[in-house]
Amino acid sequence: MDDIDRRILKLLQEDVDLPVAEVAERVGLSASPCWRRIQKLEAEGIIERRVALLNPEKMNVGVTVFVAIRTSQHDEKWLKDFAQKVTRIPEVVELYRMSGEIDYMMRVVVPDIRAYDDVYKRLIAAVPLFDVSSSFAMEAIKYTTALPVDYAP
Repeated sequence: MDDIDRRILKLLQEDVDLPVAEVAERVGLSASPCWRRIQKLEAEGIIERRVALLNPEKMNVGVTVFVAIRTSQHDEKWLKDFAQKVTRIPEVVELYRMSGEIDYMMRVVVPDIRAYDDVYKRLIAAVPLFDVSSSFAMEAIKYTTALPVDYAP
């Protein structure tokens, strides 16, 4: 991956609907070589997919909750069951296995506290958990889906 690929990726992360000709012009290529580079980035899995980002407020899910989970069970069967059940909860938009004192961290989006309580009840009914701690985001100071491209090999 070279500097031109990185610049292409930066542009596409900002606006995937940019015409190839405009991307090409901005990175100093003609359209055909630029298109080939984009196709190669997709074939290599660097560009995984193209999606629409929705406005959470307009979708009535403007409340973000970070949920820290601890469990006393750390076997493969429990993890598989937990992952299958939690990933089926549509309000859970991110789920991570963590190091340290917290075993799992989730980001949940809901319209209000009552809706989060419903998610919480579904979560604790799904699998045995040792501790669930929820924190409500007061303000999103920075939110982006764009990854830094300067570290790409």
